[in-house]
Amino acid sequence: MSIIFSKLRKNDLPSAGLAAMPALFVLLWSTGFIGAKFGLPYAEPFTFLFIRFVLTLLLLTPLVVVMRIPWPSSPRLWTHIAISGFLVHGAYLGGVFYGIYLGMPAGLAALLVGLQPLLTAAFAGPLLGEQLSWRQWTGLALGLIGISLVLGSKLELGESLFDGFGISALLCVTAALMGISLGTLYQKRYCTSMPLLSGAVIQYLAAGALLGVGALLFESRQVEWSSTFVLTLGWLVLILSIAAILLLMALIKKGEASRVASLFYLVPPVTALQAWWLFDERLPLLGLVGMLVAITGVVMVIRKPGPKASRR
Repeated sequence: MSIIFSKLRKNDLPSAGLAAMPALFVLLWSTGFIGAKFGLPYAEPFTFLFIRFVLTLLLLTPLVVVMRIPWPSSPRLWTHIAISGFLVHGAYLGGVFYGIYLGMPAGLAALLVGLQPLLTAAFAGPLLGEQLSWRQWTGLALGLIGISLVLGSKLELGESLFDGFGISALLCVTAALMGISLGTLYQKRYCTSMPLLSGAVIQYLAAGALLGVGALLFESRQVEWSSTFVLTLGWLVLILSIAAILLLMALIKKGEASRVASLFYLVPPVTALQAWWLFDERLPLLGLVGMLVAITGVVMVIRKPGPKASRR
Protein backbone atom coordinates (compact mmCIF):
# COMPACT_ATOMS: atom_id res chain seq x y z
CA MET A 1 0.00 0.00 0.00
CA SER A 2 2.84 2.41 0.75
CA ILE A 3 4.14 1.86 -2.80
CA ILE A 4 0.75 2.87 -4.18
CA PHE A 5 0.48 5.96 -2.01
CA SER A 6 4.01 7.13 -2.73
CA LYS A 7 2.60 8.37 -6.04
CA LEU A 8 1.10 11.20 -4.02
CA ARG A 9 4.47 12.90 -3.87
CA LYS A 10 5.31 15.76 -6.17
CA ASN A 11 9.00 14.98 -5.82
CA ASP A 12 10.94 11.88 -4.80
CA LEU A 13 10.93 11.58 -1.00
CA PRO A 14 14.26 10.78 0.62
CA SER A 15 13.33 7.73 2.67
CA ALA A 16 11.07 4.69 2.83
CA GLY A 17 9.62 6.10 6.05
CA LEU A 18 8.29 9.17 4.26
CA ALA A 19 6.94 7.02 1.45
CA ALA A 20 4.94 5.02 4.00
CA MET A 21 3.31 8.13 5.51
CA PRO A 22 0.01 7.87 3.55
CA ALA A 23 -0.50 4.21 4.48
CA LEU A 24 0.22 4.98 8.13
CA PHE A 25 -2.21 7.90 8.02
CA VAL A 26 -5.03 5.68 6.72
CA LEU A 27 -4.36 3.12 9.46
CA LEU A 28 -4.40 5.71 12.24
CA TRP A 29 -7.28 7.81 10.90
CA SER A 30 -9.52 4.77 10.58
CA THR A 31 -9.47 4.28 14.35
CA GLY A 32 -11.48 7.48 14.84
CA PHE A 33 -14.87 5.82 14.35
CA ILE A 34 -13.79 2.98 16.65
CA GLY A 35 -12.86 5.54 19.31
CA ALA A 36 -16.21 7.27 18.97
CA LYS A 37 -18.01 3.97 19.45
CA PHE A 38 -16.01 3.26 22.61
CA GLY A 39 -16.17 6.74 24.16
CA LEU A 40 -19.58 8.25 23.47
CA PRO A 41 -21.46 6.10 26.02
CA TYR A 42 -19.49 7.90 28.75
CA ALA A 43 -19.60 11.57 27.63
CA GLU A 44 -21.61 13.82 25.33
CA PRO A 45 -19.87 14.53 22.03
CA PHE A 46 -18.92 18.20 22.39
CA THR A 47 -17.77 17.60 25.98
CA PHE A 48 -15.82 14.52 24.88
CA LEU A 49 -14.08 16.42 22.08
CA PHE A 50 -13.41 19.51 24.23
CA ILE A 51 -11.59 17.37 26.82
CA ARG A 52 -9.69 15.71 23.99
CA PHE A 53 -8.48 19.03 22.59
CA VAL A 54 -7.54 20.43 26.01
CA LEU A 55 -5.39 17.38 26.73
CA THR A 56 -3.87 17.57 23.26
CA LEU A 57 -2.92 21.22 23.78
CA LEU A 58 -1.40 20.45 27.18
CA LEU A 59 0.91 17.95 25.47
CA LEU A 60 1.57 19.73 22.21
CA THR A 61 2.17 23.32 23.37
CA PRO A 62 5.16 22.52 25.65
CA LEU A 63 6.63 20.46 22.80
CA VAL A 64 6.49 23.49 20.51
CA VAL A 65 8.17 25.65 23.17
CA VAL A 66 10.90 23.13 24.05
CA MET A 67 11.71 22.44 20.40
CA ARG A 68 11.65 26.20 19.65
CA ILE A 69 9.27 25.69 16.75
CA PRO A 70 8.55 29.06 15.08
CA TRP A 71 5.03 30.43 15.21
CA PRO A 72 3.23 31.73 12.11
CA SER A 73 4.86 34.88 10.82
CA SER A 74 1.80 37.14 10.47
CA PRO A 75 -1.62 37.73 12.07
CA ARG A 76 -3.17 37.00 8.68
CA LEU A 77 -1.68 33.50 8.67
CA TRP A 78 -2.83 32.97 12.25
CA THR A 79 -6.37 33.79 11.12
CA HIS A 80 -6.22 31.42 8.16
CA ILE A 81 -4.91 28.61 10.37
CA ALA A 82 -7.65 29.19 12.92
CA ILE A 83 -10.32 29.05 10.20
CA SER A 84 -8.89 25.80 8.87
CA GLY A 85 -8.99 24.46 12.44
CA PHE A 86 -12.67 25.33 12.74
CA LEU A 87 -13.36 23.35 9.58
CA VAL A 88 -10.94 20.39 9.69
CA HIS A 89 -11.27 19.68 13.42
CA GLY A 90 -14.27 21.51 14.86
CA ALA A 91 -16.88 21.02 12.15
CA TYR A 92 -15.70 17.57 11.04
CA LEU A 93 -15.25 15.90 14.41
CA GLY A 94 -18.16 17.71 16.05
CA GLY A 95 -20.50 16.71 13.24
CA VAL A 96 -19.44 13.06 13.11
CA PHE A 97 -19.50 12.53 16.87
CA TYR A 98 -22.84 14.28 17.31
CA GLY A 99 -24.39 12.41 14.41
CA ILE A 100 -23.39 9.07 15.93
CA TYR A 101 -24.53 10.28 19.36
CA LEU A 102 -27.97 11.10 17.94
CA GLY A 103 -28.37 7.56 16.65
CA MET A 104 -26.82 7.43 13.19
CA PRO A 105 -24.98 4.11 12.67
CA ALA A 106 -21.22 4.55 12.54
CA GLY A 107 -21.15 2.75 9.20
CA LEU A 108 -23.60 5.18 7.63
CA ALA A 109 -21.71 8.15 9.08
CA ALA A 110 -18.47 6.83 7.58
CA LEU A 111 -20.19 6.30 4.24
CA LEU A 112 -21.51 9.87 4.12
CA VAL A 113 -18.21 11.42 5.17
CA GLY A 114 -16.59 9.18 2.56
CA LEU A 115 -18.15 11.43 -0.08
CA GLN A 116 -15.47 13.97 0.79
CA PRO A 117 -13.11 13.19 -2.12
CA LEU A 118 -15.90 13.86 -4.59
CA LEU A 119 -16.60 17.29 -3.09
CA THR A 120 -12.91 18.12 -2.75
CA ALA A 121 -12.19 17.14 -6.34
CA ALA A 122 -15.22 19.08 -7.60
CA PHE A 123 -14.15 22.27 -5.79
CA ALA A 124 -10.39 21.90 -6.33
CA GLY A 125 -10.70 23.08 -9.95
CA PRO A 126 -12.39 26.46 -9.43
CA LEU A 127 -10.70 27.18 -6.07
CA LEU A 128 -7.15 25.85 -6.57
CA GLY A 129 -6.84 25.47 -10.32
CA GLU A 130 -6.30 21.70 -10.07
CA GLN A 131 -7.59 19.76 -13.06
CA LEU A 132 -8.67 16.12 -12.95
CA SER A 133 -8.55 13.79 -15.93
CA TRP A 134 -11.41 11.50 -16.91
CA ARG A 135 -9.40 8.61 -15.49
CA GLN A 136 -9.24 10.34 -12.12
CA TRP A 137 -12.97 11.14 -12.15
CA THR A 138 -13.60 7.46 -12.89
CA GLY A 139 -11.36 6.57 -9.97
CA LEU A 140 -13.34 8.86 -7.67
CA ALA A 141 -16.55 7.14 -8.74
CA LEU A 142 -15.03 3.70 -8.18
CA GLY A 143 -13.91 4.74 -4.71
CA LEU A 144 -17.44 5.78 -3.79
CA ILE A 145 -18.84 2.52 -5.15
CA GLY A 146 -16.25 0.59 -3.16
CA ILE A 147 -17.19 2.35 0.08
CA SER A 148 -20.86 1.58 -0.59
CA LEU A 149 -20.09 -2.12 -1.11
CA VAL A 150 -17.95 -2.37 2.02
CA LEU A 151 -20.44 -0.64 4.29
CA GLY A 152 -23.60 -1.85 2.57
CA SER A 153 -23.74 -4.99 4.69
CA LYS A 154 -23.70 -2.82 7.84
CA LEU A 155 -26.85 -0.94 6.82
CA GLU A 156 -30.22 -2.57 7.21
CA LEU A 157 -31.34 -1.74 3.69
CA GLY A 158 -34.48 -3.82 4.10
CA GLU A 159 -35.79 -1.18 6.50
CA SER A 160 -36.01 2.56 6.23
CA LEU A 161 -32.52 4.00 5.83
CA PHE A 162 -33.29 6.55 8.53
CA ASP A 163 -34.59 4.16 11.20
CA GLY A 164 -33.23 5.06 14.64
CA PHE A 165 -32.25 8.68 13.93
CA GLY A 166 -33.75 11.86 12.59
CA ILE A 167 -32.90 14.73 10.32
CA SER A 168 -30.71 16.33 13.04
CA ALA A 169 -28.21 13.47 12.88
CA LEU A 170 -28.15 13.67 9.09
CA LEU A 171 -27.50 17.42 9.22
CA CYS A 172 -24.67 16.93 11.72
CA VAL A 173 -22.83 14.44 9.51
CA THR A 174 -23.47 16.59 6.44
CA ALA A 175 -21.86 19.51 8.28
CA ALA A 176 -18.89 17.25 9.04
CA LEU A 177 -18.60 16.34 5.36
CA MET A 178 -18.62 19.97 4.28
CA GLY A 179 -16.18 20.92 7.04
CA ILE A 180 -13.48 18.40 6.15
CA SER A 181 -13.88 19.02 2.41
CA LEU A 182 -13.69 22.81 2.58
CA GLY A 183 -11.05 22.66 5.31
CA THR A 184 -8.74 20.55 3.15
CA LEU A 185 -9.03 23.02 0.28
CA TYR A 186 -8.74 26.07 2.53
CA GLN A 187 -5.59 24.79 4.21
CA LYS A 188 -4.04 23.91 0.87
CA ARG A 189 -4.68 27.40 -0.49
CA TYR A 190 -3.93 29.62 2.51
CA CYS A 191 -1.84 27.62 4.99
CA THR A 192 0.91 25.94 2.98
CA SER A 193 3.55 28.00 4.84
CA MET A 194 2.12 26.97 8.21
CA PRO A 195 4.63 25.44 10.67
CA LEU A 196 3.18 22.00 11.39
CA LEU A 197 3.42 21.82 15.18
CA SER A 198 2.67 25.43 16.08
CA GLY A 199 -0.01 25.50 13.39
CA ALA A 200 -1.64 22.45 14.95
CA VAL A 201 -1.73 24.25 18.31
CA ILE A 202 -3.59 27.17 16.74
CA GLN A 203 -6.02 24.84 14.98
CA TYR A 204 -6.77 22.93 18.16
CA LEU A 205 -7.27 26.16 20.10
CA ALA A 206 -9.81 27.33 17.54
CA ALA A 207 -11.61 23.98 17.34
CA GLY A 208 -11.54 23.55 21.14
CA ALA A 209 -13.09 26.98 21.63
CA LEU A 210 -15.86 26.15 19.16
CA LEU A 211 -16.62 22.80 20.79
CA GLY A 212 -16.36 24.27 24.29
CA VAL A 213 -19.06 26.80 23.44
CA GLY A 214 -21.14 23.97 22.00
CA ALA A 215 -20.76 21.98 25.22
CA LEU A 216 -21.80 24.98 27.32
CA LEU A 217 -24.85 25.71 25.20
CA PHE A 218 -26.17 22.26 24.36
CA GLU A 219 -24.84 19.67 26.84
CA SER A 220 -24.83 18.79 30.54
CA ARG A 221 -21.01 18.31 30.50
CA GLN A 222 -21.20 15.21 32.70
CA VAL A 223 -18.52 12.54 32.21
CA GLU A 224 -18.31 8.97 33.49
CA TRP A 225 -14.58 8.45 34.02
CA SER A 226 -14.45 4.71 33.39
CA SER A 227 -11.28 2.88 32.40
CA THR A 228 -12.69 2.40 28.89
CA PHE A 229 -13.28 6.13 28.50
CA VAL A 230 -9.82 7.05 29.81
CA LEU A 231 -8.07 4.59 27.48
CA THR A 232 -10.17 5.72 24.52
CA LEU A 233 -9.43 9.36 25.30
CA GLY A 234 -5.72 8.63 25.55
CA TRP A 235 -5.73 6.91 22.15
CA LEU A 236 -7.66 9.72 20.48
CA VAL A 237 -5.36 12.38 21.95
CA LEU A 238 -2.01 10.73 21.26
CA ILE A 239 -2.72 8.86 18.03
CA LEU A 240 -5.53 10.79 16.32
CA SER A 241 -5.14 14.40 17.47
CA ILE A 242 -1.35 14.45 17.33
CA ALA A 243 0.12 11.69 15.15
CA ALA A 244 -2.57 11.31 12.46
CA ILE A 245 -3.37 15.01 12.08
CA LEU A 246 0.28 15.95 11.67
CA LEU A 247 0.57 13.27 9.01
CA LEU A 248 -2.49 14.67 7.24
CA MET A 249 -1.12 18.21 7.23
CA ALA A 250 2.21 17.00 5.89
CA LEU A 251 0.44 15.12 3.09
CA ILE A 252 -1.66 18.17 2.21
CA LYS A 253 1.52 20.21 1.84
CA LYS A 254 3.14 17.60 -0.42
CA GLY A 255 0.23 16.63 -2.67
CA GLU A 256 -2.69 18.14 -4.56
CA ALA A 257 -5.82 18.53 -2.45
CA SER A 258 -7.94 16.16 -4.51
CA ARG A 259 -5.26 13.46 -4.35
CA VAL A 260 -4.82 13.82 -0.59
CA ALA A 261 -8.61 13.57 -0.22
CA SER A 262 -8.62 10.28 -2.13
CA LEU A 263 -6.78 8.68 0.81
CA PHE A 264 -10.05 8.84 2.75
CA TYR A 265 -11.49 6.24 0.39
CA LEU A 266 -9.43 3.59 2.19
CA VAL A 267 -10.53 4.60 5.69
CA PRO A 268 -13.92 2.76 5.70
CA PRO A 269 -12.45 -0.57 4.47
CA VAL A 270 -9.68 -0.38 7.06
CA THR A 271 -12.24 0.55 9.71
CA ALA A 272 -14.30 -2.48 8.71
CA LEU A 273 -11.27 -4.72 9.24
CA GLN A 274 -10.70 -3.22 12.68
CA ALA A 275 -14.36 -3.73 13.59
CA TRP A 276 -14.05 -7.38 12.53
CA TRP A 277 -11.01 -7.79 14.75
CA LEU A 278 -12.36 -5.90 17.79
CA PHE A 279 -16.09 -6.68 17.63
CA ASP A 280 -16.17 -9.86 15.52
CA GLU A 281 -18.10 -8.07 12.77
CA ARG A 282 -17.79 -10.38 9.78
CA LEU A 283 -16.84 -8.92 6.40
CA PRO A 284 -18.77 -10.76 3.66
CA LEU A 285 -17.50 -11.43 0.17
CA LEU A 286 -19.28 -8.29 -1.06
CA GLY A 287 -17.27 -6.25 1.43
CA LEU A 288 -13.99 -7.75 0.24
CA VAL A 289 -14.93 -6.93 -3.35
CA GLY A 290 -15.73 -3.38 -2.25
CA MET A 291 -12.31 -3.01 -0.67
CA LEU A 292 -10.63 -3.99 -3.93
CA VAL A 293 -12.84 -1.58 -5.88
CA ALA A 294 -12.02 1.26 -3.48
CA ILE A 295 -8.28 0.64 -3.67
CA THR A 296 -8.48 0.51 -7.47
CA GLY A 297 -10.24 3.86 -7.44
CA VAL A 298 -7.56 5.37 -5.21
CA VAL A 299 -4.82 4.16 -7.55
CA MET A 300 -6.60 5.75 -10.51
CA VAL A 301 -6.93 9.08 -8.72
CA ILE A 302 -3.48 9.42 -7.20
CA ARG A 303 -1.38 8.04 -10.06
CA LYS A 304 -0.02 10.68 -12.36
CA PRO A 305 0.39 9.79 -16.04
CA GLY A 306 3.94 9.06 -17.09
CA PRO A 307 5.81 11.57 -19.23
CA LYS A 308 5.24 11.31 -22.91
CA ALA A 309 8.17 10.38 -25.06
CA SER A 310 9.64 13.39 -26.77
CA ARG A 311 10.08 13.46 -30.53
CA ARG A 312 13.50 14.05 -31.95
